[in-house]
Amino acid sequence: MKYSGILRIGFKLLVNDKAKFSALLIGITFAVFLMMQMTALFAGILNRASSTVTNVGAAMWIMDPAVNTATNAIPMPDYLLDAVRSMDGVDYAVPIFIGGGLVKLDDATYQTVNVVGLDDDSLFGRPEIEQGRIQDIYADNSFLVVNDAEFSKLENPKIGTSFELNDHRGTIVGIARVASNGLNGVPTLYTTYNRAIEYIPSMRFTISYVLVKPKNAAAVAAIKQQVAKFGYVALTKDEFNGRISDYYTYKTGIGTNILMMTVISFIVGLSISGQTFYTFILENQEKFGALKAIGAKGRDLIYMILFMATFTALTGYGLGVGLVAVMISIARSWLPNYAAMITFWNLGLAFGMVLLIAGISSYIGIRKVLTIEPFDIFRG
Repeated sequence: MKYSGILRIGFKLLVNDKAKFSALLIGITFAVFLMMQMTALFAGILNRASSTVTNVGAAMWIMDPAVNTATNAIPMPDYLLDAVRSMDGVDYAVPIFIGGGLVKLDDATYQTVNVVGLDDDSLFGRPEIEQGRIQDIYADNSFLVVNDAEFSKLENPKIGTSFELNDHRGTIVGIARVASNGLNGVPTLYTTYNRAIEYIPSMRFTISYVLVKPKNAAAVAAIKQQVAKFGYVALTKDEFNGRISDYYTYKTGIGTNILMMTVISFIVGLSISGQTFYTFILENQEKFGALKAIGAKGRDLIYMILFMATFTALTGYGLGVGLVAVMISIARSWLPNYAAMITFWNLGLAFGMVLLIAGISSYIGIRKVLTIEPFDIFRG
């Protein structure tokens, strides 16, 4: 390799100065750790916020245009369900109820819950059963409870456990699990649609959403147009998840706060690495002057600086990502409802910001190195 010799020299210069090299690694690792931790937490929040859409699994959701999140449904009239079922391109359509209730436990304390009412005929969107039988949901006062991080808030109920829900008697007939836990720290109960609207006080209209399966992908656009004529909107699963993400990102303080913390982390890493790298160049300027004196060109020194900054940045990136992964694993083992998760986009964001830190640090070092004159070094 043409520049292998000069890069080897740069590597030895870098790692032999253990104090400076350690300071550079710590600064970048700490910055990556903060950036990854903030963005991983945000990714976890968005994932939990879309848990209802993920768990139900419907291809299309019909809702009031003002709906921002799945748990804040605006009731719709019954005639809309009949109208949707008669639309061209609709394979089938079912109602679903999503609302909140208040459960009275055996010790006389109260616990808020989310109640999901499934279509009585199809039970579309039902969770996976761990204990019990799904058919038992048709028995009087029957509910399924989701075994997730909030399960203990209902005093770890078993099959046959009774409770009061809004002054109505309820009985656990099954324990279920879902793909994604909820965001708000509230246990979830499943029952039939008619029982849900009977137990949960509501307005004149009771349908939270109409779940639709289109006959094919080409029918989606036509269904949206037909639904729009009734003053409602039809969204695919991905579009609904996108709407929920946009709500938490732009219409709450969560997105702004996470962005600010990520920017602060970037500034911290940049300031530490930039200052330390500049100090490293100053303390080794006689070595760079000697390299110039024996024939190293400015281009050779630029490649050396770029290599040193990139090597340090990528090493710090790897350490930071590893540290975040370990911390999230430990936190999840102690806190089952801990939401942070590592995704490709926050890995890519942190990687891009680390490369930016390396680029700015390199620019600072290159400007200083190119001004070094061998004559001044040896004269001193």
